[in-house]
This record gives sequence, structure tokens and C-alpha cells, in this order.
Amino acid sequence: MKNFLDGIINRNKYICENGKVADYIPGLSSANKNHLGICVIDNDGTLLKSGDSEVKFTIQSISKPLTLMLALLDRGEKYVFSKVGMEPTGDAFNSIRKLETGRMRKPFNPMINAGAIEICSMIKGHSGEEKFNRVLDFFRLISENPNLEINDEIYQGEKETGNRNRSMAYFLKGEGLITGDVEEVLDIYFKQCSIEVTAVDLAKIGLFLAKGGVLSSGERVVSEHIATIAKTLMATCGMYDGSGEFAIKVGIPSKSGVGGGILSVVPGKMGIGVFGPSLDQKGNSIAGIAVLEEIAENFKFSIFN
Repeated sequence: MKNFLDGIINRNKYICENGKVADYIPGLSSANKNHLGICVIDNDGTLLKSGDSEVKFTIQSISKPLTLMLALLDRGEKYVFSKVGMEPTGDAFNSIRKLETGRMRKPFNPMINAGAIEICSMIKGHSGEEKFNRVLDFFRLISENPNLEINDEIYQGEKETGNRNRSMAYFLKGEGLITGDVEEVLDIYFKQCSIEVTAVDLAKIGLFLAKGGVLSSGERVVSEHIATIAKTLMATCGMYDGSGEFAIKVGIPSKSGVGGGILSVVPGKMGIGVFGPSLDQKGNSIAGIAVLEEIAENFKFSIFN
């Protein structure tokens, strides 16, 4: 299997040249577009990795299903989905069009920016700092990495350039969907997107979800139902407006981020973390998708098989 992973990385690395790194947030543009790495961890705890699997990058939108699980723990399913939908949009992750024109009058799902910002407003705590620390502690817990931290340069860049996100948040406030201080909610969102991880961290989170919300120690953190909600939304909405094509070609519940990561879950079997900061036009790792497509085809991992 290690040789297979090495082969996949070597065979697909040239695809990195066909994309480009994100540059709309200061700090992301300094990524090496030729980086490509993978980590796989199976149910027995066997960890295999290849390529640039231990290069740190910011989690970005991969944070969305994680914070969703915490919000479900805090508020319950009925409350959460009274304010955020469960449906794919077909629009870009940062589109604001359907907030006002869509029939639901709320974010279509928690995997787009508007929905993720709304989810951040649901995290419990007496202050913005306490709320974010609960988010960070939750990420550390399910990644089994107590050393996760924020990349301050990326965080500051998120704040400086996040005007589209800011406009969404104030619209949600105006619609009565966000309660509390808008800037506090945005700060939580910008910080969670700026948490640094590696492909190994993502694989551990993937295994946590593959096992239905259980750590490697056997400790249950979330219910199987909450883990299923996260995996289902990853399968239907997790790859931005490329989710349908990804479901056909790969068929593994996954969540991407513009930092170049992809978190993938083979239910009941393994977690997969991929890193490749060269992105396609939809904001997904262009070589990372090719890597996952080859793995899914070779091992028949698609949940639709």
C-alpha cells in the first residue's frame, strides 16, 4: 500500500501545474503549488503517508463540517437546521446571490460561507474568545493533535479581506438569523479557517468520522447520527459547486478548502487526508481530486457502488 501511495503521488504530481494557489487572502499565495501529499489511516490504526503529508496549511473550509458537529452538540438538530438548510446550491462557496433571492431565505447548507458563518453564531460561550477556544479544543480533540494552532498571518489576512463574508453576516443579522454581535461571529469564523493542519491531521479526523464519531481510544465524542449528518453534507455539498461531479467520479464523502486540503471519509474503513494547494477554478485541489479518483477506482470505495 505504501508503494501504491508513492505511485499515486508521483503519477499525479504533474497535474499541479494545471491549477493555481489561492491569492485572495494574504498569506495563501506563498504556498508551493507543487506540493502534493496524502495520509491514509485505517480502522486498525495503520497509518501510511506519502509526499508532502506533513506540510502545514490552513484548514479553511474543511473546518465547516467540524464546527457543524459542535453546533449540533450545543443546540440540537432542530435548532441548527431551522437557521441553515441542507440543500446543495450549485453556486460558488462565497456567493451571496441566493441569500436574498432564494426561496429559503436562509443559507442553503453549512458548507458554504454564509451557512458556516451562521453555524459559528450557534457555538455556546460567554465571550467570543471562549466560543472560539471551544472550537479549537474540539478540533484538537477529534484530530487527536493537542498542538493545533492558528496561523496568525492568515487570520489577519482573512479579517482584512473578508468583506464579502462580512456582508453576508450582516445580511443574516438583518434577517434575524444571527443573534448576538456580528463581528464576534465573524472573528470566530476567520479564526477557525486559519487553524493549521497537515494531511495527517485530516486523515485522523476522517477516521473519526469513518468510525461514526469515535476516537482511536474508543471514546465517543459525537453521536453516530451527528457524524452521519456531517458525512452526508460532505457527500452532497462538500466540494463546492463541483460536488456532483466529484460524487460521480470519486464518491467518497469529502470536504475541501482553498488552503489545498481535502478531508475524505470511507465510512467504516478509513480516513484520508490530501494536501495539494494548486486549485482548480472551483477552489478544489486539482491534483488532490485526481489522487482521490485513482484511489476510489482502484479500491471501489465509492459509497454509490
